[in-house]
Amino acid sequence: MKLQFFLRSPSHQTLTVTLESTQSLTLRQLKSSLLPNPQSLSSFYFTLNGKPLSDSTLLPNPQISHLSTLFLLPRVFGGGGDGGATGAESRDCYLKMYAVKKPDKVDPNERRLGKWLNCALSNEPLREPCVIDKLGNIFNKEALVEALLGKKLPKEFRHVKGLKDMINVKLSMIPGKQSDAADGATFQCPITGLEFNGKYKFFALRNCGHVVSAKALKEVKSSACLVCHKEFVESDKMVINGSEEEMAALRERMEEEKSKIVKEKKKRGIDVVDGKKDCGKLEGNEKLENGKKLNNGGVKKFRATDVAPANATKEVYASLFTSSKKSDFKETFTCRSLPLGRN
Repeated sequence: MKLQFFLRSPSHQTLTVTLESTQSLTLRQLKSSLLPNPQSLSSFYFTLNGKPLSDSTLLPNPQISHLSTLFLLPRVFGGGGDGGATGAESRDCYLKMYAVKKPDKVDPNERRLGKWLNCALSNEPLREPCVIDKLGNIFNKEALVEALLGKKLPKEFRHVKGLKDMINVKLSMIPGKQSDAADGATFQCPITGLEFNGKYKFFALRNCGHVVSAKALKEVKSSACLVCHKEFVESDKMVINGSEEEMAALRERMEEEKSKIVKEKKKRGIDVVDGKKDCGKLEGNEKLENGKKLNNGGVKKFRATDVAPANATKEVYASLFTSSKKSDFKETFTCRSLPLGRN
């Protein structure tokens, strides 16, 4: 019975070897018939099903079945300088190296989707009502108001002081999508149909709150909202999740608006310090008393005697609003500050 098997050479050529039942040879002899250079015989070896075979293996052999395939592969010799251990390293070096946990790599697509599909504060899926701040960050309104009331806003959102710093926005839902869907964008541009997923630039219009893509505003030249047809100006366009340069421009605009408000309040006689009103101060040293200005530079204090009824004793009327004078009390050896007539 003939033994026929296939031989795969290092050059990826397949040879067919047939042995008669009366023939016998070793793998080394078979290797020498394939390699003309005798010095290279030790540089190659045979494998069968991923297992190396000894050069002394005799053919035919029960391990090598009919029509099986032998692979002739080159040996890989080590020789130092290959990054192996030198014996100089201690075990602690390896323990310390693997003890330091490297941060997991974040898929940039996942990060982008999370920024556009989730609330910037709670990281929950966006659901109406939604708002943006004056820097273009988008939030679930309920989460932002709760954090504002509980004074739990992170440092990066401390510029949000109240409802006046929130802009209500109206997102257009993709038909058939749910607000908590986890398989991609759930909102779109109501004009072009572009998905609200970070691949395209979107603007929110401050005057009406509608969110439309930059492509829609570019293609359709209009000074009115393309959804509700309400007029708007260029300053009403607020970019959502803009780049660093765009956020820097929005921050500069926010500071300008803040300083403008402060100047207007000062003109009306309200001094604003760190966002708090002090109605008792006016520009210069002028004060108001019953609609008239005082030039003495001081603040006139409220006195109950100035508004006492005509038939009332001023001292008695004033005692309703002030505590008793210290002169009305005296100390005894058993108790201090007892009023006269009670000791």
